[in-house]
Amino acid sequence: MSRVLAVELRLVHLELVRPFTTSFGTETMKEAILVKVETDVGEGWGESVTGADPAFSEEFNDDVWVVTREFLAPTLFESGDVVPEGVAAALGGYRGHRMAKSALEMAILDAQLRTEGRSMASAFGGERDRVPVGVSVGITPTVEEMVEQVAGYLAEGYQRIKLKIKPGFDLEPVGAVRAAFPDIMLSVDANAAYDRDDLEIFRSLDAFGLLMIEQPFHHEDLVDHAWLQERIETSLCLDESIRSESDARAALELGSCRIVNIKPGRVGGYLEAKRIHDLCLDADVPVWCGGMLETGLGRAGNLALASLPGFTLPGDISASRRYFHEDLTEPFEVEADGTMAVPQGPGLGVYPDEGRLEARTSRVERIEPG
Repeated sequence: MSRVLAVELRLVHLELVRPFTTSFGTETMKEAILVKVETDVGEGWGESVTGADPAFSEEFNDDVWVVTREFLAPTLFESGDVVPEGVAAALGGYRGHRMAKSALEMAILDAQLRTEGRSMASAFGGERDRVPVGVSVGITPTVEEMVEQVAGYLAEGYQRIKLKIKPGFDLEPVGAVRAAFPDIMLSVDANAAYDRDDLEIFRSLDAFGLLMIEQPFHHEDLVDHAWLQERIETSLCLDESIRSESDARAALELGSCRIVNIKPGRVGGYLEAKRIHDLCLDADVPVWCGGMLETGLGRAGNLALASLPGFTLPGDISASRRYFHEDLTEPFEVEADGTMAVPQGPGLGVYPDEGRLEARTSRVERIEPG
């Protein structure tokens, strides 16, 4: 239990190694908000998974900055002694803003565990010191370029390849990758770009032996996802639709998916993510940890989460160099066997490098009581 004394917000920019294109658009720069929380027992770091605009989510960086400064941080100051498990309840008077709340919870959890000398993985009940990882391949200018990128990632050891698709760039690239690599674990991610009129496309995707089709329809369309799952053989996986344990329960009861992608920032934090994991584990539904182009801070937390027993599929926790020329922490690497080490140090187990952090920071604001 600790008292929050100050919150520091920091806007950072990291140039991507190559443009990352999905049905939402193209990113060339990772813009992120880092949160440092100072408590009476120590300090901890968190990361918001929002971007510069409200594309993937209704939240975005300026929104996170303002709601944290004006509402969330002052509420934590007024809450007195808090534990990580109490952060969601303390901030529950404000609707939504899951990604902003997640960053604060993450930082408080990091501070508490550092004080206790416990790793995040051990606190979650993780069972592995290494986890299998996959990689997400963005939409490319040509099919040939996508096949080339996949070959490169397979050579690096990744156990699962996920292809981003959109209307007009789906059957041909997926068919080309499957023809080139007939035995790999392959999935596709539509990022909600399709609707019921595209049923024949999904029936055609059945022919490629995919592990899953991720988020084909709008995130609010649980009923339509159930409709589609009844009509195709390939398992559907939901991402944007799962914003809480309640969402996950509804999706499973409706038959909207057979696999769940858990992104801690999207669901309001690592503790809610663990509750979703526990729900799916009890229902014998496989889960995996999705990625949001996180810096090393978010990557460390995701690895800790993915060490839990229900994470039986390789997640999007790729090596730092997959996205960044230089990460803010010591870089994470994928081993030749397609696994990545789970940090074992206290808390997140990593710190941002001060020099790299300062070089990539464009804005800082310190928030204190009163």
